[in-house]
Amino acid sequence: MISRVADHCFWFGRYIERAEATARMLAASVSLALDAELPPALVWRPVIVVSGEESRFASRIAGDDDDHPAWGDGEIVQRFMVWDRDSGVSLVRSIQGMRWNARSIREVLSHEAWEAVNELHLWIQGDLAPMTYAQHREAFYQHVRRATQLALGLLRSTMLHDEPLDFVWLGVLLERARQTARMLDVNYQTSLLPQSAAVTEQGWRGLLSISELSGDYATRYGEIDARKVMDFMLRDERNPSSIYCCLRAARENARAVRGALTTEVWETT
Repeated sequence: MISRVADHCFWFGRYIERAEATARMLAASVSLALDAELPPALVWRPVIVVSGEESRFASRIAGDDDDHPAWGDGEIVQRFMVWDRDSGVSLVRSIQGMRWNARSIREVLSHEAWEAVNELHLWIQGDLAPMTYAQHREAFYQHVRRATQLALGLLRSTMLHDEPLDFVWLGVLLERARQTARMLDVNYQTSLLPQSAAVTEQGWRGLLSISELSGDYATRYGEIDARKVMDFMLRDERNPSSIYCCLRAARENARAVRGALTTEVWETT
């Protein structure tokens, strides 16, 4: 497989996972803002930090003021994370990148997966998506998540399990590991702030909620404990979002395509 196709496959996988993770994080943050007893800034600022867009958000909106009300304004943060075309991680940009890379590898992509990706792109570029965003925010995020999850499922079930799919899944897994690592880092730094134990517990509970693993964690560990949450998200081999599980699977994919990888990439993986 030529390097151009491998590169597009890899970034196609990353953009699918990034769009799904961003929609999931925003939907969970909306619920946290309504249900959890957390200060608004502790709900919404982590969304920006986890996405790696803190400096861009500051330069564009909040300036140098760490206490600027925009950091805790859910509507401002959501608008930035959904519609900002200058942000590399906004939903509209992620879906655009996903579709552009998919179009570049039409020769190796299944027809069903291409249709799922293209339909999502046309939806968010049309009139219905902004209307749904304005009137039914939960339905908006759910639509993005279902479409990206459908695409991920179709990739596994309608493509040959050979090099193109290995590169796609390598991108998915590395993006997922990156997301988990950033969430853990942000939560750990937040837990060091002078605040009540209840607020700290809500933060760790929110991390599990964003990952949609609250039920699995409760079944295994019971009460919320920072060390147990970190161990669950770092090293649990049954947790598909844990860093260990993602990197282990990524290494298997890298091994499958080792001949097409540089020595530096292989050794890092």
